[in-house]
Amino acid sequence: MRAQTTLVLGIGNNLLTDEGAGIHVIELLARCHPDAAGVSFIDGGTLSFTLAEYLATHDRLIVVDAARIGAEPGGIDCFEGEAMDRYLSGNRESVHEVGLMDLLDICRLQDHYPQRRALIGIQPLSIDWGEAPSEPVARALPEAGRRVMALIERWDRE
Repeated sequence: MRAQTTLVLGIGNNLLTDEGAGIHVIELLARCHPDAAGVSFIDGGTLSFTLAEYLATHDRLIVVDAARIGAEPGGIDCFEGEAMDRYLSGNRESVHEVGLMDLLDICRLQDHYPQRRALIGIQPLSIDWGEAPSEPVARALPEAGRRVMALIERWDRE
């Protein structure tokens, strides 16, 4: 059996303070885990259908994004598998969720829908203009990165 590959996709706009949280986590992970076997850390920006190609070449998907999850700013939640699908279809609070659903629908139509998938959402404080995240979101970035890597490790064991 071949090893599973994982795409960790950070989405957001790093010119809008906390909206760039997913991008900041991806940059942190790429620096801290440059040789992670079978893992690709991709800056997905504000989403594009060209990202379907990356999903088609990976078995598993973890998306990291700023998302309104009903927590204090900097709070983190993980929606895995069907919980991710329900969150994305029933909660349109993040700027990118409609685009993310469209991207996943393309993958489903092309028979590349990842069976293992998760969304790690970070509650924003502000999405005003600014290149740095707010203090509570900046403090949450390392923990979000740890959760990504822990999820990959758990999936590898299962």
